[in-house]
Amino acid sequence: MPSTANEWHNAAIAKVGHFHADSSNHRPETTARMLWSKDGIAVRFDVQDRYVRARQTQYQDRVSRDSCVEVFLQPGEKSGYFNFEVNCAGTMLLYYIEDASRPRPATGRLFRKYTEVPERLGRLVKIRSSLPKTIEPEIQTATAWNLSMFIPWTLFAEYVGDVSPATNPTWRGNFFKCGDETSQPHWASWNPIGPILRFHQPSRFGIIEFEQKPE
Repeated sequence: MPSTANEWHNAAIAKVGHFHADSSNHRPETTARMLWSKDGIAVRFDVQDRYVRARQTQYQDRVSRDSCVEVFLQPGEKSGYFNFEVNCAGTMLLYYIEDASRPRPATGRLFRKYTEVPERLGRLVKIRSSLPKTIEPEIQTATAWNLSMFIPWTLFAEYVGDVSPATNPTWRGNFFKCGDETSQPHWASWNPIGPILRFHQPSRFGIIEFEQKPE
């Protein structure tokens, strides 16, 4: 994970500024940046927020209910994608999703084909947040926070093999900011998600082009 401000300063900035019509009037300013190295991918979110809460504390909890940032990554030419969902306190939910369409309700499954990434692999993702582990009651005053994560190639390799940008420089994906169960719920994205309030729409992912690192 980048350790200096200069490293992040050199990264391209993605503005997470497309708010779905169902959002409240709260419009937190959110940006995302991404870097890669021989070891993995680093992602950083910076948020100018209010109405901040964090009640989910266990791996695979429904962190989107809290003040949350998310990055969905579809590596190279692969059809599946990973949904890295992390609340402002650093608790993560992570699946590998191969078919995001909705199954029949009777199945009780979230998607037609997906795998919950086990905790032994989830622990490989290193997460840093500027906020404490839990926030309750909600902080309603202006609050600036940032969160960064480092995702090693070894995690991706468990599902999709070698997909590093050195050989697969073009990926697809999206960045999100949400707060489903805050007092001012909102849903924002980098690439627009259209009229349906659903982040899991791979057809609406944007193109992510990784710059080749200098020799």
